[in-house]
Amino acid sequence: MDKLEKPLEAWREELSDEQFQVCRLGATERPFTGKYNDTKTPGIYHCACCDTPLFDSDAKFDSGCGWPSYFQPVSDSAITSIDDFSHGMHRIEVKCAHCDAHLGHVFPDGPAPTGLRYCINSASLNHKPHDAV
Repeated sequence: MDKLEKPLEAWREELSDEQFQVCRLGATERPFTGKYNDTKTPGIYHCACCDTPLFDSDAKFDSGCGWPSYFQPVSDSAITSIDDFSHGMHRIEVKCAHCDAHLGHVFPDGPAPTGLRYCINSASLNHKPHDAV
């Protein structure tokens, strides 16, 4: 996938302050505060920065962690993952493959069929109902 590259100032103008902090600077929203944590509406969750489809509601589950959780992305090419050693621990950071927006982290404690839990910030997503996609 071709990379979408923009200077930080361009992102700052296009995104809300919360989206900018999360997506471009790697911040994390407080647990249980994100607009999609409890959303059950069928649809596709797109990157808030570049509109790339990232997660399908069919893969969403209630993990109880306080952030929207999915057991798989819409495709392996939709996201990238990198080692994150911040905060004195090792985690796997998840980014949008198209624009490198910080989405959240993936953990090996999810449900079948993948056993993965993609723990994603609502601020990095835009939900589009299936009938609007």
